[in-house]
Amino acid sequence: MNTAQWKIQVLDNVSRSGLARFPSESYQIDDQHLLPDGILLRSSSLHQTDLPDSVLAIGRAGAGVNNIPVDRMSDRGVPVFNAPGANANAVKELVIAGLLLSCRNIIQAANHTSSLSGTAAQIAKEVEVGKKQFGGFELPGKTLGVIGLGSIGRAVADTALQMGMRVIGHDPLLTVEGAWRLSRDIFRADSVQQVLANADFITFHVPLTDATRGMINAANVGDLRPGATVLNFARDGIVDNASVCEALDSGNLRAYITDFPSPELVSHPGVTSLPHLGASTIEAEENCARMVVDQIRDFIENGNIHNSVNFPDVRLARGTPYRVALANSNVPNMLGQISTAMARAGLNIHDMINQSRESLAFTIVDTDSPVSPETLAGLQSIDGVLCARVIE
Repeated sequence: MNTAQWKIQVLDNVSRSGLARFPSESYQIDDQHLLPDGILLRSSSLHQTDLPDSVLAIGRAGAGVNNIPVDRMSDRGVPVFNAPGANANAVKELVIAGLLLSCRNIIQAANHTSSLSGTAAQIAKEVEVGKKQFGGFELPGKTLGVIGLGSIGRAVADTALQMGMRVIGHDPLLTVEGAWRLSRDIFRADSVQQVLANADFITFHVPLTDATRGMINAANVGDLRPGATVLNFARDGIVDNASVCEALDSGNLRAYITDFPSPELVSHPGVTSLPHLGASTIEAEENCARMVVDQIRDFIENGNIHNSVNFPDVRLARGTPYRVALANSNVPNMLGQISTAMARAGLNIHDMINQSRESLAFTIVDTDSPVSPETLAGLQSIDGVLCARVIE
């Protein structure tokens, strides 16, 4: 490993147990670095930030990356890492709590009780009289619709099944590996509309993209089963707030439980708004920080990529002390040009790996002798190479 001091800029309050995984003899951790090698953050936005050319990687200690200019980083060959699944249990628990809050009218009942006054006898009488208006129902036998069957969606679905609920799920991006992890008791729906029409509760666990923005909207809110409850602990924008409020006003929707308050939601009696508590547990914050720190380290020190949102997973065990890591466009003859440039420099390729993902690819090459600055400059000049660096 290069013994030079790598500089990591930390923009938010990231778990100390995660930051401790950066060896102090090799890494400088600070929030003021002007030319950082890596950036680690949680909620800070980088969209309006002029990021220096020194940045090799960006890591978010969480799942979503909508606060990071991913496309801009892709053009520069900078991987953006996240921590998928690290907060799955924390979000799952909050979703289950949301189900219980809804079906048993717990918050409304607690608010009623906190407003009572008088003697013990008077309060006891008011409790007996008042509790009738908060009668609810139980979850076994009810149907939960889960849209998004990744780590969190699967955890929610499995817990709901254990509670005696029926589960219908939909995920157009479900991988073969993900499908193998699904319980056979989850009914696979072909569309979002099929989930909306057949579920008593609908919970979303998808990232915010152009395809997922407004998954419940004015056009399909009428497809909801009458009396349904919608839960959104995924991302703000996945549910159109105005459409949900109209459905609540009409009585077609029973309740909306969300982790993303807004002016129209916080004042609506049918909405329970929480202050973005999804991953706000000590355990989740530690898990996210540890995962993303390990990923940034492995990339900086070895060029390996795991859990990047813009580049493919690629890993090559060290075969020699001399390594070149290149981010490149996924176009024909890139490997040929890289190999030719190295051959002209008299370098023997000990091992090589290349993986692609849509328009981007990443290449790692181990050589039997050092790569000179002139050779590196030649590699960087190849049309289609976005970024190249020597790792020794």
